[in-house]
Amino acid sequence: MQTPRPSLNALRAFEAVARLRSMTLAAHELCVTHGAISRQIKSLEDTLGLSLIVRSAQPLDPTPEGARLAEGLSAAFSLIDASIEQLKPEPLTLSCSASVMMYWLIPRIASFHQRYPQTELQFNMNYDQIDFVRDKISVAIRASTIEPPKDALTRTLMDEWIGPVCSPAYAKAHGLTTPHDLKHAALLSTRTRPEAWSDWSRATGVDATPQEPSSTYEHFYLMIQAAVCGLGIALVPQMLVMNDLISGKLCAPFGFARGPRQLVLWVAPHLHAHADVKQLEQWLTGEMNESLKEMSAFLAGTDETSVQLNDGVHATG
Repeated sequence: MQTPRPSLNALRAFEAVARLRSMTLAAHELCVTHGAISRQIKSLEDTLGLSLIVRSAQPLDPTPEGARLAEGLSAAFSLIDASIEQLKPEPLTLSCSASVMMYWLIPRIASFHQRYPQTELQFNMNYDQIDFVRDKISVAIRASTIEPPKDALTRTLMDEWIGPVCSPAYAKAHGLTTPHDLKHAALLSTRTRPEAWSDWSRATGVDATPQEPSSTYEHFYLMIQAAVCGLGIALVPQMLVMNDLISGKLCAPFGFARGPRQLVLWVAPHLHAHADVKQLEQWLTGEMNESLKEMSAFLAGTDETSVQLNDGVHATG
């Protein structure tokens, strides 16, 4: 007896529902109605003689049989999508956080366009997990704490150095001469990395901060602007504030410490052999190396007295 063959539309609808845990979201992704998704799922269940979705659950959960089917379908559809993507000469898309884009990438991107004028480069602002094929991303810059997609080609770009920064006027007004003065300062934090001050304390061996930050911002770029405006002292990666340090908008009264993270480059496995992807990868690597040289030169060129805290941390006083 021949095994019944479900329709491709029904399989696609079920995979989307199982992945998104919602018929509404699946309908939106596939550009069909909620009713169409519901009918496709019912048709698939009738064809297979199995219940695939626990309809009483919110969000929707697949049954054990449904979970096994969804896993196989996701892999199959990803393979199909990747095969199609290999045939399409689409523009490069680089994904990174808004803060990295604003403070590091945009000031440098002109050199990429000058070197590769025929290459179209698009941007995706994201700092979390991605699917290269579904999200149409070629290359991503991420913190090492984020799990890369399966089969992604990864390369460490640089160790992340972190430290407190504030406006020179704020440092003078609050007498920030030693890390212990932070107990009386307004500490700024970000929701994207609430553990930043704890990371710095562990990296430096300095336990000199209050229990809770005074103000919390949604992203690094907002917190950095708050520090520039004299609202407090922010704990940030050095690469995001180099231009503000050089211009004098910000100062780093206690220098920077090697943090627990690295910046990592992810490359889509189905695109890594493409010439333009290799060019972008090489350019990003080269620019990161230049950034490291700039940071080292800035620290070496400071006129202020330096003292060692711990593990290569330079503090100015």
